[in-house]
Amino acid sequence: QVTLVETGGGLVQAGGSLRLSCAASGRTGSSTIMGWFRQAPGKEREFVSCINRSGYGAYYAEPVTGRFTISRDNTKNTVYLQMNNLKPEDTAVYYCAASGIIGARRGTEYDYWGQGTQVTVSS
Repeated sequence: QVTLVETGGGLVQAGGSLRLSCAASGRTGSSTIMGWFRQAPGKEREFVSCINRSGYGAYYAEPVTGRFTISRDNTKNTVYLQMNNLKPEDTAVYYCAASGIIGARRGTEYDYWGQGTQVTVSS
């Protein structure tokens, strides 16, 4: 079992930045991939980014490419999502997730999920 706890959400103006953190505990050894997803009101959950265990392989969804950066610190069992130049359309609940599948980008490929953290970007 893996427990994920996200922190760092909040309210920010358009153009601002936030850094989300996701602390993992439990049997994290099988969680090769750590990912971020988001779900806006009335919309389906969508993939944002993921990173493999080494930290050298990362994937991004097109809407966030060039603005968001994912990273991880395995010594702290924590993954981060640095979000810059935020836009109102980035407003959503952001979820951290863990998977044992390299390159996982579908929600169904993730086994463990955090409770989510709200990000609100005002215009």
